Amino acid sequence: MSKSTESLPNTNGIHGKSSNQDQASKVDKVELDVPKLHSLPSEQQNLYLLTFTLGLENQVCSLSHDEICLQQPQITKQLLQIIHLGAPVPTRVIRNSLGKCWSYMLDKGDRKPLYESINQLLGVISAGKNEKELHSRHAAVYCLGEVYKAAGDSAITLSEVSCSALLRLVKLAQNHVGLRAAIYRALEKTVGSVQASLDEGTAREIWKTARTAASGDKAALVQANACRCLEQLVSRTSFFDAANDFEALRTTIWKTCDSPNVIARRAAASCLAAILVKGYSDTAISTLKAKPKKSKKSGKNQVADDGDDVPSRSESPATKKSVVKLEFTFVSILVQLSSHYVRSSTSNRARAAITHCYIQVLHRLDRSMVQASYGQLVEHLFSELLSNSSIMYDRYRLLLTRKYVQKILTDCVNSQILAESGRLSAAKTLINNVLKNYPQVVKETAEPSKQALVGALDALASLIESLGSVFSSLGDTCQDALVQVLQHPSYTVQIQAAYCLRAFVLACPQHLIHCASICMNNATRELAHLTTGRQSHRRCIGFANGLAAVLSVSPLQPLYGSLEISSRALSIATDLLKGSGRSELRVSSTQVQVAWILIGGLMSMGPDFVKIHVSQLLLLWRNALPKPLTKENTAQRDVAELSYLTHVRECALGSILSFLESNQRLVTLDVSIRIAALLQNTTDFLETLPVRKKDEDPLSRIIPSLQLADLVVMVRRRVLQCYTQLINFGPASGADALGDSKLLSLAVALFADPVYAPSSLESSIANSTANFESIWDIADNSGFGITGLVHGQHIRALPGEETAINSSDQRSLVNGLADIDDALMSPIHGAREHDSVHIHIHEGSRVQELPDPPATEVVNSAIALFAIVFPSQSAKVQEFVLEQLTTHLSAGTLQRAPGRRAAVAVNTAMALLGALKVAAGETPGESGDLKHPAVERTLEALLRTFAIDPDQHVRHIGYEGLGRLCNTSGNAFTTNEVNLLIDLIVSNRDPNARAGYAMALGSIHSNVGGMAAGLHLRKIHGVLLSLCGDPHPVVHCCATAALSQVAESSGLAFSGYVSSTLGLLAQAWSSDTHNEESASLGTSNTEIEQPTPLVVAGAINSMINVLGPDLQENSKARELIVSLVNQFERDESSTVRAEGLRCWEHMNLYDPGHISLTTYVKLLQKDLRSSDESTCTIAADGLYNLARRNAELVFQVAGEGFEEQIWLTLNDQPTLAGIRTLVETWVSQTSLTDTPQWILRIQQVLTKSVAKQMEVPQSAKAATEPELQDEEVAGFATIETKEKGAAVAPEPSQELLRWQVRVFALQCLSSFVTIVGKDLDLDSDSTAGQVLQSKVGDVIRMAFHASTSSVVELRVGGLKLINQILKIFGSTPDPDFSEALLLEQYQAQVSSALTPAFNADSSPELASAAVNVCATFIATGMVTDIDRMGRILKLLVGALDSINGQTQIPMA
Repeated sequence: MSKSTESLPNTNGIHGKSSNQDQASKVDKVELDVPKLHSLPSEQQNLYLLTFTLGLENQVCSLSHDEICLQQPQITKQLLQIIHLGAPVPTRVIRNSLGKCWSYMLDKGDRKPLYESINQLLGVISAGKNEKELHSRHAAVYCLGEVYKAAGDSAITLSEVSCSALLRLVKLAQNHVGLRAAIYRALEKTVGSVQASLDEGTAREIWKTARTAASGDKAALVQANACRCLEQLVSRTSFFDAANDFEALRTTIWKTCDSPNVIARRAAASCLAAILVKGYSDTAISTLKAKPKKSKKSGKNQVADDGDDVPSRSESPATKKSVVKLEFTFVSILVQLSSHYVRSSTSNRARAAITHCYIQVLHRLDRSMVQASYGQLVEHLFSELLSNSSIMYDRYRLLLTRKYVQKILTDCVNSQILAESGRLSAAKTLINNVLKNYPQVVKETAEPSKQALVGALDALASLIESLGSVFSSLGDTCQDALVQVLQHPSYTVQIQAAYCLRAFVLACPQHLIHCASICMNNATRELAHLTTGRQSHRRCIGFANGLAAVLSVSPLQPLYGSLEISSRALSIATDLLKGSGRSELRVSSTQVQVAWILIGGLMSMGPDFVKIHVSQLLLLWRNALPKPLTKENTAQRDVAELSYLTHVRECALGSILSFLESNQRLVTLDVSIRIAALLQNTTDFLETLPVRKKDEDPLSRIIPSLQLADLVVMVRRRVLQCYTQLINFGPASGADALGDSKLLSLAVALFADPVYAPSSLESSIANSTANFESIWDIADNSGFGITGLVHGQHIRALPGEETAINSSDQRSLVNGLADIDDALMSPIHGAREHDSVHIHIHEGSRVQELPDPPATEVVNSAIALFAIVFPSQSAKVQEFVLEQLTTHLSAGTLQRAPGRRAAVAVNTAMALLGALKVAAGETPGESGDLKHPAVERTLEALLRTFAIDPDQHVRHIGYEGLGRLCNTSGNAFTTNEVNLLIDLIVSNRDPNARAGYAMALGSIHSNVGGMAAGLHLRKIHGVLLSLCGDPHPVVHCCATAALSQVAESSGLAFSGYVSSTLGLLAQAWSSDTHNEESASLGTSNTEIEQPTPLVVAGAINSMINVLGPDLQENSKARELIVSLVNQFERDESSTVRAEGLRCWEHMNLYDPGHISLTTYVKLLQKDLRSSDESTCTIAADGLYNLARRNAELVFQVAGEGFEEQIWLTLNDQPTLAGIRTLVETWVSQTSLTDTPQWILRIQQVLTKSVAKQMEVPQSAKAATEPELQDEEVAGFATIETKEKGAAVAPEPSQELLRWQVRVFALQCLSSFVTIVGKDLDLDSDSTAGQVLQSKVGDVIRMAFHASTSSVVELRVGGLKLINQILKIFGSTPDPDFSEALLLEQYQAQVSSALTPAFNADSSPELASAAVNVCATFIATGMVTDIDRMGRILKLLVGALDSINGQTQIPMA
């Protein structure tokens, strides 16, 4: 294998020192030695041909125009010779290199040989019907596409012949997936180049063939390329603008959208978006509004058919083409998508594709139009999607649609389309057009539906979080609307409103006390009317949840909280609990629920508030959770009474959970014992409840929507959650007190019981053996009791675990759109209404996982509890429990119920993995011990069974568990396990088993570590190396991923295997059996789902990290790596390109001398503009790593526009860490050498304007241009705009950068001033200090502008900057007037900047910063006359008077 690692030539300019010199003069000598090629062993021929082809490409790309013209015939001859090779055949990498050579020659050289080249390629394509030459035809087809892409506008006359030849080849390529895909890709490039000059007859033929392939081909890659070809036809030509063509295309697209593969669905969505956007017209309003009405008359509540917006015609296509032109308004475009989305026959895969199409349409339309139509967009999404009956009455479908609507509005429109003023306008639209219409005020305006309110509240919360304190301009309006919506009778709306209210108070904390007071007063008022018939009990619950959500913000905004409000809330809750026994059953249940909700919200305030009330809380909990009576006594009670007792326990346990989550340091041994006793009481109570029928009399229910069985599930969820928190975070000695409770048996019964009652008739049908396909496709939001901890290849973290497990594939490299398709990978979706406590026990960030349904959370909590408790049990108990799990897995009832069998397998695997995580010390609790031989053997057998499961997600859990088992069991066990796995790989031919065992070897090596596993490295490497050449795509993909894991964990120990591994990776990269262009249908589709090229790219990155600085000496390995990484850079997959960027980043880290800095920086600049999030993030990190060495050099190499690009990128992604650290590094390195430029730079950023989509609304104008009630402030603002270099107000059609970017720029200026100030302290003659002294007026001007902004963060930053300047230059004399101090001339500006901080609308942190400035100003001694200090003293005295007049006591 080592002979195959000869170096490949560099094919890109990033590699700075190429070994090929005088390349241009050697082109005429480059000739493929065919006899030598065929004389080599077969395993080396491919690499030899790859080496030659990449060398030819490298030399061609280095030629000038004259040299290309001179050498063009000879180069073309060499290219054709490679195409005609029978063995080895041209693979994908070789085809790409050949195509690039032709493209470069025709682009940079002479186009005279263009016709000859096309005819030569057509000769290869049309040469007979011999299927043996398909590989040559495949290469010719690809090269023909590249020729037309580069110079197709000069070969229009041959386009008809070329397209006809390609279409004729389709029939011959029926058994070759890669060739069929290449044909449609070549047609796409041809159409895109020729455009409107394409012959209509040829276009129609392409249209017909591509539509057939898009809807009927079984290969996803062919479907995707056919859709791209169709997209070019509808975008670049005018032959398919007729209505009947649109109908035909739409029918094709809907069929393609049902494809199980993501790539085909996305291509179909892009194609449909292209024709919809092309047909967009403002003038089509009158015609398209009338057409849907005709179809609606035929039947009410009927979903429109595909062609409802276009009347059927009996004319011929030619007549129709001349009469009907395809036109859509914005609303009719949306209706085209929603009409198919809401059909009950539409699959969830198609719904995901339609969501992609929505996003594509919004991105392609003009931004200003989208902002202007935001009201129409949200009305359409809320009414046509969320409120449609076919969506609302299917829980899974509803939650999926909610997620998709949130994706469209939040991640697309809010994050990527709307600017700051647009977001304010959008928030105003949601408040005024949706929220304020509840309850109905005007008869002409319908009251929004429940689902519309939920969607609007979620979108508004997203806007509030992104706007931050800027949203305060809409604060009063939003507060009134949210308080009104809290009264909605729907519990779902109430919880969503409480979450939105929490986000609002967190962004605008000045409303915290007011909102809390309103919610408390309204709840108190409604509690007094519980006996009336005006649904006060529902309103009470809404206001209580709102108050709890607001109170939970207090610890995050301590300056705005109020102890009086908190104490009143606790007093109300206590009184309600004391008086609930005197009320009627339903009234009492409402009082108890409100009380415990308030207590739960108060628990989130933290130990400082809770510690003085612990004894009182324990007494309340003991009263709510007493020891149960006998079963006989319980059986005599009716359903209503049992429901009440269960409901009370569920509410009380919610407050205990909140206490345990937020007050861990108060959980002493005594407290934990008492709570454990209460939890045991509750468990005993559940056991005394009689088994009743599912259906109950609605009149006997305490809560109309919940039966007794539902309440039992909710109580069980709370018990398990509390147990988990108590054991995991309580005192170590307290765990012994829980040993008597049968926690393990309880947990096992809940997640692994073979008996399971399906939640619906559809589920029971799907559970039959004949109908079951995959547990992940059961879209019933139950999944036969499967856990929600497993979501595809993502495994959710256990309580206390720092990081979750992601698979080693593209999960870490996906962009935001991947969430749309990932939503289909789980049968369960979460929602906030599933658990109201979730709002105030977590941070409330949108990235938090939404709570699963109560039944699923029971399974989740049971698994978490099992994982924590199991390792600490005795060996006998462990062995008994494992035997019990084995018995459950092999139960006969599961053989007849494949759905439940799959769910039990996933649950059991996840429970064992969690237990091994705990045993390995990955969680904060006690690790326990699993080292008993019998326990190890049983665990090994179970995990090995999971590791070879046909379900790849179960395999993932299985091999992750095996790795941790070896880590905890010692070297002897690891040795036996490795030897056994290797033997099984050799003897087992099942691809799933070989893939699972290969990944298990990688996981074992990764978890055990390089030193401990070093003894097995040679054996593991040899086995994995052989599996990398396995023809089955699953096997070689998993083996390559495992090899990458082994290399990463081995470190330098792997250096001896680098040479052979690199050779194999190069072969895998170049082989057509290891990518989606394979001839085999199964291989192609599997490679798209599990891409081997991406895994190869990750493995190359591992090789780079293994070699490290040795890359500088190992020229052969370096050349091979550079050649492969250059291939990654040109790959069509964004994930592969992103991995290539990581490779360049590490190459530059270890071997900067062989990297061209200019080319690398230009590449990072280009990728920084990428729409792919991961690519942009990696590019930012790469720039930061370069800047750590020499930031100034990086900016010089990048060019003039790079600085502006940095700030605009930050404006699009304010939280992009790589860019922020890059600028901070730049500041720290150049503050002393580039002082005047930094002052000007920050000044430009603070006043920089970008084009906005529309005119700024009045609220935004008020936000950006505050009215200053001060003559000096106004005068200073007027004077400074006239000064040279001063900030100029943006034009009316523009707006400033986001406030987050301006705050960051101000922080950079503060760091800059700090650095210069320290240098001035060390050296009074500091050049930088003198420059800053001369520019102090500009700095104060910037601070003044910031301190008078409407954004609190900017105002605080401006005042802190003034404080810094006062400290540095407070005693510095004026260089022009030595008898005066330098800052005396800026007294008026400083005092004017302080004035807004003492206004009524000021904030505590702003007032604090202002007081600090006043103190520094006085301490400098700049003004010694008390009369001249009158203004500042007046401000301070006024502030003290206002404090003395306050009635509220802020909680600091």
